[in-house]
Amino acid sequence: MAERAPVVLGRINGLFGVSGWVKVYSYTRPARNLIEHDQWLIGRQGDWRPFRVLAARNQAKTLIAQLADPSDRPVADRDGAAALLECDIAVPRAVLPEPEPGRYYWFDLMGLDVVTREGTSLGRVASMMETGANDVLVVDGERERLIPFVMDEFVDAVDLEAGRIVVDWDPDF
Repeated sequence: MAERAPVVLGRINGLFGVSGWVKVYSYTRPARNLIEHDQWLIGRQGDWRPFRVLAARNQAKTLIAQLADPSDRPVADRDGAAALLECDIAVPRAVLPEPEPGRYYWFDLMGLDVVTREGTSLGRVASMMETGANDVLVVDGERERLIPFVMDEFVDAVDLEAGRIVVDWDPDF
């Protein structure tokens, strides 16, 4: 079995101070989950380099982190940190806990085929949205559809092995 690609969990989006700290935007919920990982893969377009998280914390409404590069030297100044700006932060899929039954990581749902109970194809999951009330599948087919990701109401089944989600949805809606 081929090794799965790392999972992107955030992005370096700013600098903090002059000692090499970076501001981090987390895609995880809660956001603090990202800084629970002490090893990050940092890069652009799949070109990953390992970094160790030396320290990380909440700072006002953002997360900040101090990192050590692949040779384990701390990123100690603003110029070193600036080289990491706009890089993605990922972790190997294997370090993430398996979700509870009936729960799914969004990245596992991306690209799955979406079909109605009757077998009509609606397209593929292009992305997910968080609305506050519930998550929403953004399905790209002959047109875009927004389908609430509510198990046993709109979503009948998720079969990751088959790459398919079965929904209770009118294809004309």
